[in-house]
Amino acid sequence: MTRPRTTRSLVLAVTTALAAAALAVPAQADADADAHAQAQPRTQARDRGPAGSLPAVTPRAETPVLHDDDAGGNADADDPAIWRNAAAPGRSLVIATAKEGGLRVYDLDARPVQSIAAPPADGPDDAPGRFNNVDLVQGLRLSSGRADLAVTSDRGHDRLRFYRIDRDRAGGPLTDVTDPAAPAVFSRDQAEINDQRTAYGLATWTDPASGKSFALVSRRERTSIALLELLPAAGGTVTYRKIRTLNLPATFRLPNGTSWAPCGEPGELPQVEGMVVDPADGTLYAGQEDIGIWRLHADLTGTPKLLDKVRGYGVPGVYDEETEECTPGADPGYGGTRISSDVEGLTLVTESDGDGYLLASSQGDNTFAAYDRELSDRNEYEGGFRIAPASSTLDGSEECDGAAALNAPLGAQYPNGLLVVQDGHDTPGDGDRPATDFKFVDLGTVLDAIDD
Repeated sequence: MTRPRTTRSLVLAVTTALAAAALAVPAQADADADAHAQAQPRTQARDRGPAGSLPAVTPRAETPVLHDDDAGGNADADDPAIWRNAAAPGRSLVIATAKEGGLRVYDLDARPVQSIAAPPADGPDDAPGRFNNVDLVQGLRLSSGRADLAVTSDRGHDRLRFYRIDRDRAGGPLTDVTDPAAPAVFSRDQAEINDQRTAYGLATWTDPASGKSFALVSRRERTSIALLELLPAAGGTVTYRKIRTLNLPATFRLPNGTSWAPCGEPGELPQVEGMVVDPADGTLYAGQEDIGIWRLHADLTGTPKLLDKVRGYGVPGVYDEETEECTPGADPGYGGTRISSDVEGLTLVTESDGDGYLLASSQGDNTFAAYDRELSDRNEYEGGFRIAPASSTLDGSEECDGAAALNAPLGAQYPNGLLVVQDGHDTPGDGDRPATDFKFVDLGTVLDAIDD
């Protein structure tokens, strides 16, 4: 969800091997984004039109509502992933995080199949488990044989959790196969874990050259992204080891020569959450919420490039500790035209010929932006859409956090593929209770809307 951010100095990469590249990021990022803006001028109607002018698609189904309160088990819908059952595509699954509510598993009719609780707090004064993001790994080699896995970031414990997927298992399709000795991702001790600058965004990647599988994990309230190699452990469990860490910038040089960082609570840096890796070429796309979308190598080598900026990029602000909000200043006009902070869920629509789209949730105006997947086309902006209500009881998507797309037939329900998006404000609601869920959208209608 949208939160203010703070002004801080540029953060360098924590690994020596990446330090030189990280120092060059702000200038090269601005140059890349400015070149892209020249190729896509602001005068194009689809770039500068209001959100309401974008084509609308409607969902076909929605999951049962979750409530982030004591009565609802503090369950808050956040991020989905789509697992395709190759043997029976119509029996595929959507696996989604519910933060302190753990994991939820749904069938293609959006009906609950399984609910898994987040792990409890380690001690009475420690943070409880909180599942933030989820992604999938196919065919990981374990000591018990190959398996498809759901991988989730447990923000509460600063760890990754792993769940083996077996569609026909009697007790439910997911089984916890996390190595009990799996280390913290970022924190040195329990005190740091309790500060909750912990594992946050997540994307998985299997390197076709080596066959090794990895997770890329961002850090809450920091600009860090860690590369973790996924490894088999005893008894069919899974662990990981850290390969390297990269820090994206926290401050930026503007064209007028001044230094800028997004306004926010003191001590917080502009974090990354939405991430996705293109399996064809190992390109990582990372959404730095109040900055824009970065493109970089999934092995975290080389220099990141800023593909697009949020509209509020460069806007100064003053943080009010009493209201815990920022008062923005005058817009100097350095921001982008297509996405509004926070830039959140990123997902790929892949096609066999290498074409397709990168879809990004523009949480600030309840829309989605589509960029060309092909690097040869410089990830050109292709258009946008919004998810509107289908009826008085099946609403659209607002304040969307996570999204997942799968461009493959999924039985009779979704022969053209599926897009699943989080709805951060489900309506009609239940009084003042916070209400979230996930919307299921025919991917064919989304692609038609973009093509139009």
